[in-house]
Amino acid sequence: MSAKTVLNYLPKDSVIHRLTGTTKLIFFLLFTFASMLTYNTWILIGLFAVSLAAFKLSKIKISEIQFILVFMLIFLALNNLFIFIFDPGQGTNLYGTRHVLCHLFWRYDLTAEQLFYQLNISMKYFVALPVAILFISSTNPSEFAASLNSIGIPYKIGYSVAIALRYIPDIQRDYHSISQAQQARGVELGKNEKFFVRIKNSVSILLPLILTSLNRIDTISNAMELRGFGKHPKRTWYTKRPFAKMDVLVIVIGILLLTISAVVTVRFGRFYNPWN
Repeated sequence: MSAKTVLNYLPKDSVIHRLTGTTKLIFFLLFTFASMLTYNTWILIGLFAVSLAAFKLSKIKISEIQFILVFMLIFLALNNLFIFIFDPGQGTNLYGTRHVLCHLFWRYDLTAEQLFYQLNISMKYFVALPVAILFISSTNPSEFAASLNSIGIPYKIGYSVAIALRYIPDIQRDYHSISQAQQARGVELGKNEKFFVRIKNSVSILLPLILTSLNRIDTISNAMELRGFGKHPKRTWYTKRPFAKMDVLVIVIGILLLTISAVVTVRFGRFYNPWN
C-alpha cells in the first residue's frame, strides 16, 4: 500500500504546470487578495468558478489531494460551529435584519442572516484554499524558490522553502515505512484497534521519525556547506524559465480579478445584503 501524500508536487502535462513559477506565485497572491478583500457573494461565486476552472486545467485529480480536502472540510465545520457558538447574532448585526428560522436553545436562534453570513465565510475558504493547494501541487519546489527570488525575496529564504516542500513527501514516506515496521513487530495501528490505543501506538513512531529527520537535515546542511552555499549575494536558477504569452495573460487575469473585487467592494460595500 502506497503512502498518501499531502501538499506534494504532482507533475502533470497541463496548462497550469507549463506556467512559470513566478506567474503562478503572482496570480496566487492577486487571487488571494481579491478573495480576502470582500464578502460579496457574487464576487466569491465568480472567484470560485475561476478556482474550479484552474483546477480542471491542472489535470490534478481530487483523489490525489483527498486528505487535505477532508482536513479543510473538518476545519471549516469546526470554524462555523465556533462562530455560531460565540456570536450567533453576528449576521443580524451585519445585515440589520432578523429572520428567525427556528429556536434552538437558550439564546441561540437560527437566523437566515447568520446562515448567509457563515455561507460567505465558507465560500472564502472554498475560493482561496483550493488555489493554494493547486499552486503547491503544480509548482516544482526548485522553480518555487526561483519565483520567490524573482520577486525580491533573498535566495536563501527561497531555497529553505523549497527544501521544506521537498521534505514533506520524505517525512510521509519515512512515517509510512516506520509504521509498517512497527506493525510487523506487533504494534497495532489499524482500524481494528481502539482509537486511543492507536494514538498511543502512533507516538512510538515519532522518536525514530525525528531521529531520521535530524540525520537527513545534518546530511543536507553538510552537503550545502561543502558546496559553498550562501557565499555569493546572488545566484542563478536552473529551473527558472522566461515569460511566455500565457504567463502575461494569467497575470492580467489576476490583476483584473483583484480590480473587480476592489471596485465592487468600494462601490457596494464588503457585504452583499439580500434583505436590503
